[in-house]
Amino acid sequence: MDVLNEINWALLAPLMLLQAILTFAALFSCVKQEETNGPKWMWILIILFVNLLGAILYFVIGRKNS
Repeated sequence: MDVLNEINWALLAPLMLLQAILTFAALFSCVKQEETNGPKWMWILIILFVNLLGAILYFVIGRKNS
């Protein structure tokens, strides 16, 4: 429990908020996108379980350019 008391939440909270916003934006974009590079269910799992890197990967290589 001492570890939780030693964390500087003033620095960590904004990063957690940015990660949550990016994850939500990636999920919203994935659901609205008609076609993706690969199955849509796979991208949703990557976004949810690979955390920050999953959302970034979706925006870089997952979206299909029309």
